Amino acid sequence: MKITAIRLDRLRVPLDPPFLAAWDPIPRTELSVTLVRVETDEGVIGVGSGDTMDGFAAFEHLFIGQDPLAIARHVRALETIDFHAGRYWPLEMALWDIAGQVAGLPVATLFGGALDGIPAYASGGALLAPGARAESAVGLREQGFRALKIRIDPRTPKSLEAGIAAVTATRHAVGDTMAIMVDLNQGWRMAGDVSASLDAVAARRIAVRLAELDVLWLEEPLPGTDLRGLAALRASAPGIRVAGGEMTRTFAEGLAALDADAFDVYQPDVVLAAGMLRTRTIAEVALARNRWFTPHTWTNGLGLLANLHVAAGVGGGPFLEYPYDPPGWTPERRDAFLVEPIRPGPDGVLWVPAAPGIGAVLDEDAIRRYTA
Repeated sequence: MKITAIRLDRLRVPLDPPFLAAWDPIPRTELSVTLVRVETDEGVIGVGSGDTMDGFAAFEHLFIGQDPLAIARHVRALETIDFHAGRYWPLEMALWDIAGQVAGLPVATLFGGALDGIPAYASGGALLAPGARAESAVGLREQGFRALKIRIDPRTPKSLEAGIAAVTATRHAVGDTMAIMVDLNQGWRMAGDVSASLDAVAARRIAVRLAELDVLWLEEPLPGTDLRGLAALRASAPGIRVAGGEMTRTFAEGLAALDADAFDVYQPDVVLAAGMLRTRTIAEVALARNRWFTPHTWTNGLGLLANLHVAAGVGGGPFLEYPYDPPGWTPERRDAFLVEPIRPGPDGVLWVPAAPGIGAVLDEDAIRRYTA
């Protein structure tokens, strides 16, 4: 079998009303999606998505004519490109989709098949007032979710207090019926955002306050490159788990975080960080050291599925991120190019699709409608 073509479809899905995420200073009026299709001479087509794949045409020749099942070879090639250009890991996702179809198995089975599904946590993206966030949490609980994540903007005393008030109101509203996670979004910055990050003293003060509210983990309390600071925060025993690593750029950086014992919860996104094969290793080492692996999934339904397959394959959890913050962020908006949006079951569990490969079904009419 040989790769005969790699096709990129660039979609622009209008967002009306616009969505303003806590980490983004600009309200988004559209969702930009790049679909990757790897075609073979035997008619098997794999799909992937996640990053923009900008500039990939210059490197396409490294893969055309190669065996799509030689994934380790392709991962090494992608790592060389990653150094010089962008994050092209959606291509690897498409290759695993092919491998699963050829084997007649879900990709999660190829990755170990440890779990059939993982409970989802509703990952909120917007900054809401305390009452609105608590009301939203009650609604999520009624839909079957057992956990949710709340973003806090710690850049000013006023926004920090508003965020902690939202967590407090939510805890009072749901009691002990839901796990609550909190994300400070200090690990990385959007392009052009040069605002200062928290220092270790401020991060620990916040951690101690959130521990009193029985928050399950505190995500990205410090810059992702500050491994010593993150490890020191954990060692100071603030009474809360520390999570991060979602945008780890390379496999070596993921290993460095493990060596530093920087996190209780490791979160590399397989389509944005070090890819599926390498992230599997990071996950297995983390789990062997009695840490958690539950990746970031905030791309689209295809990226969510790729992360689900890896996490379920190795036995990650205890929850998997599910971007969901209605009415601003819904499965219909996120997955507008799929026949059916990716949803958890009524029990709140994200189940691994039984179909061979990744298990996604594209809506070709929607793709034509949204093609840029």
